[in-house]
Amino acid sequence: QVQLVESGGGLVQAGGSLRLSCAAPGRTFSTYGMGWFRQAPGKEREFVATINWSGGRTYYADSVKGRFTISRDNAKNTVYLQMNSLKPEDTAVYYCAANQGIVVPTTPSLYDYWGQGTQVTVSS
Repeated sequence: QVQLVESGGGLVQAGGSLRLSCAAPGRTFSTYGMGWFRQAPGKEREFVATINWSGGRTYYADSVKGRFTISRDNAKNTVYLQMNSLKPEDTAVYYCAANQGIVVPTTPSLYDYWGQGTQVTVSS
């Protein structure tokens, strides 16, 4: 069992920045691929970014590419999402998720564990 706890959400003006953190206490964190997803009201949960177990491979949705950066610190059992140049359309609940496979998927249903989510609101 992997417990994931997100933090760092909040209210920010358009053009601003936030850094989300996802802590995963436990010795097996470094063996999991990690993903960030988001869900806006009335919409399906969508892929934002993924990172493999070592941090050597990352992948981004086109909508956030060049603005968001996913990273991880396995010594701290934490994955991060640095969000810059935020837009009102980035407003959503952001979730981190863990996957045990070698190839980190972009499909939410393929993830094994989820955090509770953190709200990000970008005002215009």
